[in-house]
Amino acid sequence: MPEQQDQTTETHPRSARQELAHRCRGVTEARWFALTVFVVILLNAALLGLETYSGLVEEWHRWLRLAEHGCLAVFTAEILLRLGAHADRPRDFFRDPWNLFDLAVVLCAFLPLVRENTTVLRLLRLARVLRTARFLPQLRIVLTAVARSLPGTLSFLLVGALLLYVYAMVGWVFFGRHDPEHYGSIGRAVLTLFLLMTLDGIGDAVHAGLEISRWSLAYYASYVLIASFVLVNVLIGVVITSLDEARQMEQDGATEEPPYPAPGAEDRRLLLTRITAARRALDDLERDLLQNATTASGSADAEAAPMSFRS
Repeated sequence: MPEQQDQTTETHPRSARQELAHRCRGVTEARWFALTVFVVILLNAALLGLETYSGLVEEWHRWLRLAEHGCLAVFTAEILLRLGAHADRPRDFFRDPWNLFDLAVVLCAFLPLVRENTTVLRLLRLARVLRTARFLPQLRIVLTAVARSLPGTLSFLLVGALLLYVYAMVGWVFFGRHDPEHYGSIGRAVLTLFLLMTLDGIGDAVHAGLEISRWSLAYYASYVLIASFVLVNVLIGVVITSLDEARQMEQDGATEEPPYPAPGAEDRRLLLTRITAARRALDDLERDLLQNATTASGSADAEAAPMSFRS
């Protein structure tokens, strides 16, 4: 027993992966680290804006290129530190969509085909601006809401496309001969109705339609009612519902404890030490109770003996 207790109380050093994860996690969870990366992302966005001025690019080409390489070096160091922070649990790194996005953005910058194509490289650098969502919770909620609203948005687009096609065909039948500029073909009719969905120019369209037929008033009134009020409000409802779900997901993720690695050998031995101490305390308590019970029974026998002698 003493040897086992000595073994349980013995401390063991952390493994190399746990030590690496501990050190990298201490850096990535620091406030200055997040602030530095956020500033570099804004600097990268500013560099992209400066490159739109040809005169400035010709004069400061070398310094702009050096600053761009410096931003890439910071992003590379950041993703390496984040990978190191998950050295003891690498699966958790790849479960986070933002980690996958950051890794893809950084790795693509080192691909030969991407580095040689200026357009693709600029688009890739523009994608780095979206990484600000990692440091802005409200922006992250909005992006999550947009992603969650895509299925409902696709259904809305299908219904809207069907509505546009039906009304475009009706408009071509009634107004195609008299107003070929707007309803001369199905394509022009769809484009006209799509622009009218925003109620821009609806007054001129109604006046022009009344010169052709009085039924045009019912045509435009029903279209505006369905397209501009019903469908648009349905789309707004879908987005608001997705926004509430994304906000709830963000709150749930903030309240739940962060994932920690499984307890190592040191934690298990510390737990065993505490269990052993608890058992020892229970044994001492049981021994004291037995001694008290024996003492109490002995006193009772001593009192009972004189009484039996007297009787």
